[in-house]
Amino acid sequence: MINLSSFIAFHARRTPHRCALKYRGEDISYAAFNARIGKVGGWLASRGIGPGDVVAVLMKNSAAFVELVFAVSHIGAVLLPINYRLSGDEVGYIVGNSDARLLIADEEFAAIAAGAAPIVLLDEAAQASAVNLAPDIAPVPMHPRKPRDLMRLMYTSGTTDRPKGVMLSYENMYWKSADQTLALGLNAETRLLVVGPLYHVGALDLPGIAVLWHGGMLAIHRNFDCEQALATIETEKLNAAWFAPVMTTAILTSPNRDRYDVSSFRWAIGGGERTPEARIRAFSEFFGNARYIDGYGLTESCGGDTLMERGREIEKIGSTGRALAHVEIEIRDEQGNRLSPGENGEICLRGPKVTQGYWRDPEKTAAAFSGDWFRTGDVGYLDEEGFLYLTDRKNDMIISGGENIASSEVERVIYEMAEVHEVAVVGMPDERWGETPVAVVVLAEGAALTLLDLTDHCRGRLGAFKVPKRLIIRDSLPRNPSGKVLKRVLRSEVEANA
Repeated sequence: MINLSSFIAFHARRTPHRCALKYRGEDISYAAFNARIGKVGGWLASRGIGPGDVVAVLMKNSAAFVELVFAVSHIGAVLLPINYRLSGDEVGYIVGNSDARLLIADEEFAAIAAGAAPIVLLDEAAQASAVNLAPDIAPVPMHPRKPRDLMRLMYTSGTTDRPKGVMLSYENMYWKSADQTLALGLNAETRLLVVGPLYHVGALDLPGIAVLWHGGMLAIHRNFDCEQALATIETEKLNAAWFAPVMTTAILTSPNRDRYDVSSFRWAIGGGERTPEARIRAFSEFFGNARYIDGYGLTESCGGDTLMERGREIEKIGSTGRALAHVEIEIRDEQGNRLSPGENGEICLRGPKVTQGYWRDPEKTAAAFSGDWFRTGDVGYLDEEGFLYLTDRKNDMIISGGENIASSEVERVIYEMAEVHEVAVVGMPDERWGETPVAVVVLAEGAALTLLDLTDHCRGRLGAFKVPKRLIIRDSLPRNPSGKVLKRVLRSEVEANA
């Protein structure tokens, strides 16, 4: 039976007292977790949710979040996790575009919980367990699913002016888990620190769900706090984690880091950017028994398409590793021809963990594929041994704190301003966040514009992390002979004047 709750039930039968989740001091056993899944599934069913219905969640990390991931699957519905850093306008678009039947949100996000779907708000008790929404409700049986059935929708920034709904199936998830098992050596002793947001593939899938597949344990933190993370590694003898670059930097620069015993730690997967050699060396120096695993992946493939292999980190510095067992990578030119090792081109992926396409958008789906190869829009090359190196982002993506920001999405909002004749948004290097957005603007005739004006306009329409942190006024934008804005030129100028 293909259902996420099936392997939780398996572990509940075999090792009922083994800890599955830790959240705010509570140990939740596999038996208790399994019981909660059935009851939360019953609550969803009582709200009229059935197979194929989309259930949106707008929540920070909590035990309830993980319960809902599995309970939605348990009744055959489709999970839609939403980034809580978005604006109400963005949330409303996603809820409407997905045709979500229900939006479940933490109380603190009531102001941005928007859209046509009924809204249920979770207080602190419900965040500790969604069972507290209806403690007396009866559990419901598991609904069988097929491998290609839709399991989850995840909206991702892309080259269009609105995010696209990536369709992830059970087949995608199970092949993803198998590949991570082989690459990372996951087993029942894997004890994963979860400090990245669970709406993100990094925290939820790299390798969160796969750890529970094996009967391991997730230690869930509601928010990332450097010292709390280090303290939990020490007290719970955690051995693995996924860190966004900003998290790794915070840990490695913490003045109190040496107070903690991190000898149990074995590896951390990094995400969101190419990792400098200095950070890899600093990580290995502090976490003496652990290695930093650079990787490359997409929401469209459940994350983790390449991972760096043990012992090759310094030798292959700048690489994101080699393809996982059931992932194929080719580098192709503009005409779709396969390129040789060392030649730069578009990174294309193929394999059973790659999405079937975008939600109700056959045109964007067709554009994203060349045959059965997914066109990532990223530019890079493979060396003679198959190690992947990223060199550019064809789709003008900005990565800030591990979050993707589509420059065109920010440009769409800025173009609403009467003062703006032309705009291009590019990323500026930032020591903490990796990159932050910069708006390069050509003003309308006779107009004036300040950064405060720009940010005031953007804040009501975009998540705060997407709002430009700097404004540059130019007389014109650099373009190639066909009229396309040369963002590489703008990025070089911004970096030179940072």
